[in-house]
Amino acid sequence: MKNTKIRQPIVTVCGHVDHGKTSLLDALRGSSVQDKEAGGITQKISFTSCPVEQLKSAFPLIEKQIELNIPGFLFIDTPGHAAFTNLRRRGGSLADLAILVIDINEGIKPQTAEVIQILKMNKVAFVIALNKIDKIHGWKTYLEQNTSFKQRIEGQPLNAKQVFNEKYLTLVGSLQNHGFDSDLFYNINDFTKKVALVPCSAKTGEGLQELILVLCGLSQKYLQERLTLGKDAKGIMLEIKKQQTEYIEAILYDGELSIKDEIAVAGFSGKPIITKIRVMEEILPLSAKFKPKEKVQAATGLRLQIVEKGEVLPGMPFIIYKNNFEEIEKIFKKELSEIIKTDKQGIIAKADSLGSLEALLSMLRQENIPVLKAGVGNINKADIVNAKANLQINPLDAVVLGFNISMEPEVEEIKGNVTILTDDVIYKLIENTQKLREEKRKEIEKERLLGLSSLGKVKVLHQHVFRNTNPAIFGIKVEAGKVISGLHLIDSTGEKVGKIKNMQSENSSVEEAFEGKELAVSIPGINFERRLKNTNINFLYSDISESQFRNFKKNRDLLSSSELSLLHEIAEIKRKSKADWGI
Repeated sequence: MKNTKIRQPIVTVCGHVDHGKTSLLDALRGSSVQDKEAGGITQKISFTSCPVEQLKSAFPLIEKQIELNIPGFLFIDTPGHAAFTNLRRRGGSLADLAILVIDINEGIKPQTAEVIQILKMNKVAFVIALNKIDKIHGWKTYLEQNTSFKQRIEGQPLNAKQVFNEKYLTLVGSLQNHGFDSDLFYNINDFTKKVALVPCSAKTGEGLQELILVLCGLSQKYLQERLTLGKDAKGIMLEIKKQQTEYIEAILYDGELSIKDEIAVAGFSGKPIITKIRVMEEILPLSAKFKPKEKVQAATGLRLQIVEKGEVLPGMPFIIYKNNFEEIEKIFKKELSEIIKTDKQGIIAKADSLGSLEALLSMLRQENIPVLKAGVGNINKADIVNAKANLQINPLDAVVLGFNISMEPEVEEIKGNVTILTDDVIYKLIENTQKLREEKRKEIEKERLLGLSSLGKVKVLHQHVFRNTNPAIFGIKVEAGKVISGLHLIDSTGEKVGKIKNMQSENSSVEEAFEGKELAVSIPGINFERRLKNTNINFLYSDISESQFRNFKKNRDLLSSSELSLLHEIAEIKRKSKADWGI
């Protein structure tokens, strides 16, 4: 391995909010970005270049234990949500390795589980930084390197050691449930078979030497082929920033790029945006600052200003352009079609970047939630129009999901019966979608069930008789279920009363009325005094057939408790004349 042929491994740092991702990187680069972030939570992707010279200087343990051939690391700090662990490059994940940060005192949180799922899906090798060991009660911090980490743990006070072992073994069990064997790094012989756990503290610096050592070892032993530097520039547009001037933060993950080169950026339709580079700046080592460069080599973080003003979307790939438009268009279309797999019908899904969208689509697919259309960017008018079309095809799909994005101003006014769900955590979005679909499915099934025959019980309001006959018009109150025009009624003995022809509430005709509603009904063919008043009948019921009764019973999960009681009451009435009715 020669340094000129090998690029820096790209390492994504990911995990649950507030488990210490940025603090860990700050400890590695000796800065304090955390204090500048809103609420201490990373608001954007940032990258840190850590060249080999600085690695050796900061972590002398490396030179003692390994002959380092890689030129350093490019770290990516992800936002609190997990989907940026899914940043794309051609042929897989942008990250060569990942550091999954877990607070040893809190263990695997829902977002941690989401990250694990995405890393597993993308087959990204990862090491776990068991952060915040200093918060274990009674923990004794060792920073000197004259004892091994195993000896340092063994040398902890008894209570601290017991707490550590309990938490570490609980985590090993949780990881086993996610399909990963894991162990403390010093117990592992084959890192391809087990995930390494490195206890550490971003606050005190303990364990950081060992964490970097494990990363170096993994990179050199298992990533040689992947790290071989190609000739042609390939990269990812991470984020578009609009301040005084618009610029793009990007990662060059392969090859060399010159400011004189033209690049092709994938458009969402697959049609490339061809552009020259106006300004190219490279991230400085262990810094958040950039320096103008004429030529850069992968892997590195860049800030670009481009000439072409076409819409460049976050997460989109770019490659060097050599007047090969058709070839590039074919490459991008193939890549995007592999990422954005949609169905003939389904919901609308939007996300803030291509990587986020792929993670969202993948998880929706795992839960068998179909997606008709998918895109990058805020929810807009076109998304609502597409979702509205689903109201006629399948109301379950009249939904727009938005991951880590917002709505355009006009959307609220035109959304109508379309449901919009947004969140900045994928698992919550999936959970809410499943819940909504289940509620809607039951609602639709119930409407279909009650469409076959309405289930209702009404109280006759004897004090409100408006016409005695031709037709009889009188007041009722819906006691349970629903009544509709055309409903056949029976009395409490099972005798037929007649069919509701019209219903009126507050001087307006209505087609249906629900529990608690008072209204007037007209029933042709009966004399109110003879049929209802003189016999002192107080309640009337839906006249349902045995097959309808069985259908209601079969779908009892769709009925409310009052509707179930009513169904039982009707059956008791019917069985007065036929003992085995509905059985």
